[in-house]
Amino acid sequence: MKPPAFDAPPWLPGGHAQTIWPALLSRRALAGSVPFTRERWDTPDGDFVDLDFGPAGRPAAPLLVLFHGLEGSTRSHYALSFALEARSRGWGFVMPHFRGCSGELNLAPRAYHSGDFEEIGWFLGRLAARHGAPVLAAGVSLGGNALMRWAGEAGASAAASARAVASVCSPLDLTASGQAMGRGFNRHVYTRMFLATMKPKALAKWRQHPGLFDRSRLAAARTLYEFDDVFTAPLHGFTGTQDYWKRASAQPHLARIGIPALALNARNDPFVPAASLPGAAEVSASVTLWQPAHGGHVGFPQGRFPGGVQGLPAAVCGWLARHA
Repeated sequence: MKPPAFDAPPWLPGGHAQTIWPALLSRRALAGSVPFTRERWDTPDGDFVDLDFGPAGRPAAPLLVLFHGLEGSTRSHYALSFALEARSRGWGFVMPHFRGCSGELNLAPRAYHSGDFEEIGWFLGRLAARHGAPVLAAGVSLGGNALMRWAGEAGASAAASARAVASVCSPLDLTASGQAMGRGFNRHVYTRMFLATMKPKALAKWRQHPGLFDRSRLAAARTLYEFDDVFTAPLHGFTGTQDYWKRASAQPHLARIGIPALALNARNDPFVPAASLPGAAEVSASVTLWQPAHGGHVGFPQGRFPGGVQGLPAAVCGWLARHA
């Protein structure tokens, strides 16, 4: 399948514009466009997770499982766009929420992280057993790294849970992306936006489990590196941010993937430096790399007057459909 061009309009130049404009327009245009049904699942460690299911697909049609990005949910613009694309194809759709992202604080001391491949495998295994039809999985940003990390860890056995997987704008090299998020515009705009929700949730976790981490260090965190060093890394078994970013990155495991996998990254994504993207020699024969020049981070505006990210889910789902 020939990669889509993903040509951005001339009046919307640069990765930042191609990230922000589609997100703003899509969020307004798509709000409330998909009726979701929520299910709560108990986890093996005594916690809970919430999954939002879209309208049922045709009998025996594929189920599209979408894993969200950092602080995402079914209110995210890309979630609604993918859900609408699945509905247009007659597919089922479900978005599992990572712990603490469904609007209610989870119970356990842990939260979620970029390399949470065991959680990904548990979700997909249960959904595949229940659905009884082809399961196709996609992950956006953080969710895509975790999904590809799972695919690399599982190797050929991943086929028991998913026919094909796709990562969209994922920081497959977490160190490179983490460093990029700590500089310039990224730090002052995107990092500040993420921390505005991450820090209050972490502090609520501290009140739930007093003494879980150094509360004063977390309150002082101004970068994702500092936040991960005091919260994400120690809560999930890593010695610190550097250890977390290194061990959670999917890129070193792409050569072990044994099912069809697509890695889509725009080369002007402000979150993911182009120099950090994998080359053909770094991935298995099962992995397809799409690295268009334009698109930003989960943007990919197209046409003279682009109003959202509709072209993105159409292209990704079109690739996934070939393996359904």
